[in-house]
Formats: sequence, C-alpha cells, structure tokens
Amino acid sequence: MAAGTSSSAWVVMRPGPIDSSPLQLVERDIPSPGPHDLLLEVLACGVCRTDLHLAEGDLPPRRPQCTPGHQVVGLVIAAGQASEGFSPGDRVGAAWLAGTCGACRYCRSGRENLCPRSRYTGWDIDGGYASHVLADDRYVYRLPADWADDQAAPLLCAGIIGYRALQRAELPPGGRLGIYGFGASAHLTAQLALARGATVHVVTRGREAQRLALELGAASAGPADPPEPLDSAILFAPVGDLVPVALGQLDRGGTLAVAGVHLTAIPGLDYARHLFQERTLRSVTANTREDGGAFLAEAARSRPRVRLTRYPMSRADRALADLAAGRVTGVAVLVRDEEV
Repeated sequence: MAAGTSSSAWVVMRPGPIDSSPLQLVERDIPSPGPHDLLLEVLACGVCRTDLHLAEGDLPPRRPQCTPGHQVVGLVIAAGQASEGFSPGDRVGAAWLAGTCGACRYCRSGRENLCPRSRYTGWDIDGGYASHVLADDRYVYRLPADWADDQAAPLLCAGIIGYRALQRAELPPGGRLGIYGFGASAHLTAQLALARGATVHVVTRGREAQRLALELGAASAGPADPPEPLDSAILFAPVGDLVPVALGQLDRGGTLAVAGVHLTAIPGLDYARHLFQERTLRSVTANTREDGGAFLAEAARSRPRVRLTRYPMSRADRALADLAAGRVTGVAVLVRDEEV
C-alpha cells in the first residue's frame, strides 16, 4: 500500500474516563518514512495499561490526538533512505522505547532508559492502534518466524518491562518472589522467574487471575499476604497503598521494584518495619534496547505461554474499556479485523 493513501487510526481526542469515549477512530494519510524510519503495516498490537493511563489522562499527553499502542508487530512496507538491514516484507516488533539522544551521560553509560530526550511509541509518536505506523529502524526488534503475531505482540512491552522489573528486583537464584497484581506483564514475568528456578507467590483479588497464576506454576495466589517472607517483590498494580504492604513482606535485604509508569500516592512508611534491615524500594523506568534483546532471547528459549484475548482493531475502545473494568485476564491484543 503506497504512502499517501488512507489509513485508519485511533487517537486520544480528549483524555478522560474511559466511559467518556476519549478514544476516537479517524482516517488520515499513511505517513511517509523519514531517513531512519520503517513504515509498518500493523499485524497486531498489544493493549497495555499505559495506553489506558494515556487515554484517561493519568499520563499527561505529550502531543495532541496521539495514537496509543507500543507493542506492535508489523510488516515492513517501506524504509527511509538511511535505513539499513530491513527490506519490504520483513516482520519486526516496535516497542515502548522509540528513540534516545545517544549523546547524554545516560546513553553513554548504557542507561539509555534514563535519557532526558528519550521518546516513546504511543506517547511521543503515534503508536500501533492503527493500520500503519512509523518506527525507527534502530529501535525495532527482529522476531522469530515461528512466533505468531498475536503471541509476539505482548512480549514487546509486557514481557520486556517485566524482564527489566525482575532485574531491578534482584531476585537471588532459587529465591522467593512476590508479584502484586497479575495482568499482562505479571503473567509473563512469573513464567520467567519460574523458568529461572524461583518460588513465586501472587497477590491479586481476581479469581480468574488467581487460577491462571496457579496454572502457570505459582506456589500461592490469593488476595492475602504470601505465606512466607520474600526475597524480592514486584508491584505491577498501579496502587500506591500496596507499597508498604509489599515492603512489609520482604525478608532482610529484600528488594521491591515498582514496575508501573503511573502509581497512586504512596502512604507513609515506617522505617523500622518497611526499610530497616537493608530492604530496598526502587522504581523501574522503561527499558534499554539491551533489555529488549536479552528478554526476547530468553523468551525464545523458555517459550512463555501468553494468555490473550483477541479484539479487532476496530474495537480498540472496547479493549481498553474491558481492561479498565478488569475483564481481561492475561493480555488483550488488537489484530486486523479480518483475523477475528
């Protein structure tokens, strides 16, 4: 399909509660690729809670009428003049991290996720809730041919950020990991930890999520505290009230990593109970391309099961509404209408 013809895309017209229909479907020209851009025909796009935060205004928009979506599996249609190594027909993945300056002290020290001029798919640039999207060829990932489009899409954020969170949580070999909240990223991270030999305890209120956690191999899953002290914990639920709860379950020297891009207010902490004995609280900010490559290589070996619900691209608004209402277990994925 040539650039300049019509393309459909969902845009955040006016951020607000999901029942106020902040997401609107529009028609616009297919964009022309810049020097390093790949023009992708979108095959599948994962639905992330970050997209919901953007639509509802918890995550302040960085540009008007932005198209969400940062777990994009796409087919290369055209490439910019400076692009190297990709040809029309190649299948690639575009993830949350869309660009960095490459020159600041963070980029030079291998911490490009902290680059002050970093850009993000579906926030700074249009994302994958569309028929076509542009992606910088230096920030995309090649995908194994035997990964189905809908199975691969969630790995590009839910998987990658879960990997980063697990690294930040510093889970020791054979350690005890607590996971708070059990959605898209958590159900992949649990499998990653289990494949590494960890004992996993899941704290979630959802009955279906509890069943999924136990089915995947968690030692316990329920709404109450884990049955034993934890070496590490990851908070996926965007609920600040859970920070002292999770810290209180850490053993001496344990680490809690907060994985979300948005979190409600954290209540006061008691130093002796929550932080003393060298307990650590740390955030997780995006990911590096090295994280992405390392996770995808590990996933190719361990083959995590992706529990997904497919939605046609024309019902992206319904997918976000279901996510907001807790009706999605695992991960929601948008696919082309003719494939549902």
